[in-house]
Amino acid sequence: MKRFNYTILTQVSVLMLLTTFSCKEKTVVDKTKMALNTAVEKAFDTKEEKPISEAFKAYWYAGEAEITSYQLEQARYGELREGSSVLIFVTEPFLAEKQVKADGNRPDNIPVLKLNSTKNYLTGIYPYSIMSSSFYPVKDNGHAVKVSFSSQEWCGQVYAQLNNRETFEVLSHSYFETEADQSLQLEKTTLENELWNKIRINPEGLPVGTLQVIPSMEYIRLTHKPLQAYNATAVLHQEGAFSTYEINYPELGRTLAIQFRTAFPHLIEGWKESFKSGYGSNAKVLTSTAKKVKTIKSPYWQKNSNRFLPLRDTLGL
Repeated sequence: MKRFNYTILTQVSVLMLLTTFSCKEKTVVDKTKMALNTAVEKAFDTKEEKPISEAFKAYWYAGEAEITSYQLEQARYGELREGSSVLIFVTEPFLAEKQVKADGNRPDNIPVLKLNSTKNYLTGIYPYSIMSSSFYPVKDNGHAVKVSFSSQEWCGQVYAQLNNRETFEVLSHSYFETEADQSLQLEKTTLENELWNKIRINPEGLPVGTLQVIPSMEYIRLTHKPLQAYNATAVLHQEGAFSTYEINYPELGRTLAIQFRTAFPHLIEGWKESFKSGYGSNAKVLTSTAKKVKTIKSPYWQKNSNRFLPLRDTLGL
């Protein structure tokens, strides 16, 4: 879906005036129009829209979220930690200009499939609570329109947000001196965070081969790596009812493999992530794993009364 800011709309008005001039000035008009189209292409994702199937509408527009719990083993500080993870997928209207959930219907709303991903585990005496959010267009016609990440533990908290505008605009805040408050712009490329959404919408369109990928914000912030695109190779394997999408980052010594159901709605069964965990002599390559426990569909935002607490037992939480 194309989104126009005030500057672009002003340029459009100028173009309309130019078209009333003589044929002699047509070349000027064409060049101006070409420059405007280039600006729009650069500012916003304009890939061909993927048609939304009736099966997709029936599953994702039934007024419910899909909630899946996972048994988690997470590498942290050179050891594996037991914990839990939850993936919450839900469709919602997204306001293009402000890049937040829309309160009402607007002509420039973007239909997105939102993923809220949570992880909770203990490192010795103190807990980690992690959440990542990615907002991806259901028409599969561009990059995620927004990605955010936060981590809370007893030492402090970290927050980062990426907005898809003319470039990827990133704001990051950390209690670490060397990271502190950062603001940067990145050229648009594949985001690891958006690939989870894309699996649910159009796994056949997942990027494969050699490519540039911006790793997940969780990995970047918790390992204190520079937030940038890295060379990666990606492959998609299909073995009967299950498929696996695997990304390898040679420079980072990291591999992520996401297993999902081949058939729609492509439910994510679990994942494995191998990377060097820990510092100094304690650093070693460990593999974090997540295995599905239970999936339910529910309008959970309506179930905030104490009488709904047993639903957590259903999810094994």
